[in-house]
Amino acid sequence: MARSLNKVMLIGNVGSDPEIRMTPSGSKVAKFSLATNRTYQDRTGQQQERTDWHRLTFFGRLSDIVEQWVSKGDRLYVEGRIEYSQTQDDQGGTRYWTDIVVNEMVMLGSGSGGPSDGGGRSAGPPMGAPDSTGGPTSSPISEPDDDLPF
Repeated sequence: MARSLNKVMLIGNVGSDPEIRMTPSGSKVAKFSLATNRTYQDRTGQQQERTDWHRLTFFGRLSDIVEQWVSKGDRLYVEGRIEYSQTQDDQGGTRYWTDIVVNEMVMLGSGSGGPSDGGGRSAGPPMGAPDSTGGPTSSPISEPDDDLPF
């Protein structure tokens, strides 16, 4: 079978504080929406801005980091894959969901648009000691996706 690719890269602002849940098997899951903005010219030549919202899901170690370090307004870079699902609502209708299952995250700073944006702050202290601002050092956090023994 030929190889395929399902990869998403986003830079945006966290829309709300993360929602943390436990699965029936006891694993932690973190979820929140990320806003990305783009500007374009409409047919009349007027400048328009559009905000798209992306549902993000974090498992394992990344969910712990999200719980401790991520809050509404933070600016993030995330990588992951698109996952589609469907559920039945209370009226028996089918609801469709599109989620980005994140396997890498880098914190970029506050979402205020100020000089701290793009600061390269990474996703938490497990990869290094806090820097002089009290935030974590700048090395990206990734979920392991292989079976290496180290």
